[in-house]
Amino acid sequence: MASCSLLSAYSAATFFCSRTPSSAEKTGQGSFMLRTKSNHPRRYGSRAGVRASLSASLKPTEIPRQWYNLVADLPVKPPPPLHPKTFQPVKPEDLSPLLPDELIKQEASLDRFIDIPDEVLDIYQLWRPTPLIRAKRLEKLLDTPARIYYKYEGVSPAGSHKPNTSVPQVWYNAQEGVKKVVTETGAGQWGSALSFACSLFGLDCEVWQVRASYDQKPYRRLMMQTWGAKVHPSPSEITEAGRKILQEDPSSPGSLGIAISEAVEVAASNADTKYCLGSVLNHVLLHQTVIGEECIKQMEAIGETPDIIIGCTGGGSNFAGLSFPFIREKLKGNIKPIIRAIEPAACPSLTKGVYAYDYGDTAGMTPLMKMHTLGHDFIPDPIHAGGLRYHGMAPLISHVYELGLMEAIAIPQIECFRGAIQFARSEGIIPAPEPTHAIAATIREALLCRESGESKVILTAMCGHGHFDLAAYEKYLQGDMVDLSFSEEKIHASLAKVPRVAAQF
Repeated sequence: MASCSLLSAYSAATFFCSRTPSSAEKTGQGSFMLRTKSNHPRRYGSRAGVRASLSASLKPTEIPRQWYNLVADLPVKPPPPLHPKTFQPVKPEDLSPLLPDELIKQEASLDRFIDIPDEVLDIYQLWRPTPLIRAKRLEKLLDTPARIYYKYEGVSPAGSHKPNTSVPQVWYNAQEGVKKVVTETGAGQWGSALSFACSLFGLDCEVWQVRASYDQKPYRRLMMQTWGAKVHPSPSEITEAGRKILQEDPSSPGSLGIAISEAVEVAASNADTKYCLGSVLNHVLLHQTVIGEECIKQMEAIGETPDIIIGCTGGGSNFAGLSFPFIREKLKGNIKPIIRAIEPAACPSLTKGVYAYDYGDTAGMTPLMKMHTLGHDFIPDPIHAGGLRYHGMAPLISHVYELGLMEAIAIPQIECFRGAIQFARSEGIIPAPEPTHAIAATIREALLCRESGESKVILTAMCGHGHFDLAAYEKYLQGDMVDLSFSEEKIHASLAKVPRVAAQF
């Protein structure tokens, strides 16, 4: 009996709805039902034991058995990555020192759907499907007619959305006999997720954590070490890339670009080692689409359609994971939501960067990608949202932005933490610093609805909890937090070093 109660509680959290569905909603009328609108049959797997506890009025959302590739449905295909020396489109063999073959295939795939391996699905069942929750108490606090929903990824073992891609990445590496993987991490969310996945498949894991976050978030480092990873502050003395930065600035706070350079250097020089990336690349965004695919079904189940979809962006995987399946439905004409990316004012790659080919790392070791960039050697101020301190935006998100399928704004961190406090004190969850940006934007929109009287449906990405980020909350609560903004002079200097690529692709 106790286990049944627990399962019922889980189901209630996953399919939360504050009202009784109408007869039209129960039959699916008026909703954008994929089973009737899509020409592509979908396969979904179940979470054992949970299904029987669901009420008759709501059908269960199942874990998707396929990832969705937005590239297949875009009217204009994105520009290819270029070799860092020849400036010609990269070939699969150019990436083989860094990535396993299957991930290289996924990176360039034009297939609309890609099957999720059974072994990966088995691990996904530890936390998926994740709950879609209506923020009724936040709505009441804001006195808004808007209906606010958040898709909560903080229920994963690592506390964020990152295991959605760390698990398949490590599994594909293990299948090809790789013994060790290396990576970078900003706030530590990605490093934690990769360490977790490596512990499941028996691979060694080595992480370069951006120095600012390494110092601010010691428990993230301990979390990675608990799962067996070796963690270094970046820049470090271990690599040539790190030593060069430290010679120029011994007190460098580091950046994701620098940490990527260090990890890539180690992977490229060791035959039994591969590199894993937590955001930016197409295959990473692909894996995260389990979020949006689940969310579409969950919103169908409660008879809601989002008017606006909001997510924070650093490299872009969390935002892409939620929004890309909805963009597919938008392209089909089934829905018409505004899709809005939120970035930190101190690192505004979409809103202040240029759309150009640039390196993904500081040392210029990675392929050139056409993306919105602040320049590959731009080092943002050490804001508390360490996971959003990347100089560029995912090329696919940048391309979608250029096509006009989404919009972007930048918000300073004090407003973000003010919203996070409102969210925590009404909804109970303490957000990680990264999704506080989405929360702040959601609050802005909800207050506009209060002024206009519109009852919009707002869907936001709550990509992780902030249990290891309480030092940032202490700064805010004590009144010591300051808004850090980018320097125009600093950005101009960085953009001057962006490669000039004459060829058009």
